[in-house]
Amino acid sequence: MKEVKVPIGVSARHVHLSQDDLERLFGKGYELHPLKPLSQPGQFAAEEEVELIGPKRSLKVRILGPVRKNTQVELALTDVIYLGLPSIPPVRDSGDVEGTPGIKIKGPLGEIEIPKGVIIAWRHIHTPEDIAKDLGLVDKQLVKVKVEGPRALTFENVLIRVSNKFAWEFHIDTDEANAAMVKTGDIATVIFEPAKIMQKI
Repeated sequence: MKEVKVPIGVSARHVHLSQDDLERLFGKGYELHPLKPLSQPGQFAAEEEVELIGPKRSLKVRILGPVRKNTQVELALTDVIYLGLPSIPPVRDSGDVEGTPGIKIKGPLGEIEIPKGVIIAWRHIHTPEDIAKDLGLVDKQLVKVKVEGPRALTFENVLIRVSNKFAWEFHIDTDEANAAMVKTGDIATVIFEPAKIMQKI
C-alpha cells in the first residue's frame, strides 16, 4: 500500500453552460468574462452568475468557463435541500448526466429549464498523466484519501481522473470540506488500494 500527499481543492456550487444556453440567458453571441483562473489549467470562474430556481428558494450561482458541450449544475446536498428540489440528484462524475434531474435557470435576458444535468459531484482527484504513470494510478481507479485535524476522517471511493489537461488536486464539495474542517490549499494523503471498477452511487 502506498501513500502520497495531494493538495485539496474545495468546489462550491456552480454551473457549466453550453454556448446555446449561455446565449439564451445572456444574449446572442455572448461570451463569458473571466473573473479569476481556477487551479485546473484553462478553467476560470466567470464574472457572470445565474439564478437557480427551486420549488422553495432560489440561489445565485457562479458560472465556470469555458463553455461546455452540455449544461451541468453541480450542487452540494445542503444546496439541494435549500432549493427544495423534489429528489436528491445522484452522485456522478462530471459529464455523466443521463438520468439526472433538471432545474430552471434564470439569467439577465432569459430563462431556461434544463431537462437533466443536476448532479452532486463524485469526489475525485485530478491526475496528470505523468503523475499517474509515476504512481501507478489508472483512470477511474477508486482510492482512499485521509485528512488530519480535529475532525480527521478518511474519504472512501475517491475517483481518479487522468488527463494531461489536469493539475494534481483532490476535489471535494463544501459539505465534504465542512465535515472534515478543511479548506482549499490544505494537504491530504492518498491511500492506494487495488483498483476497483467505478460504480454509480
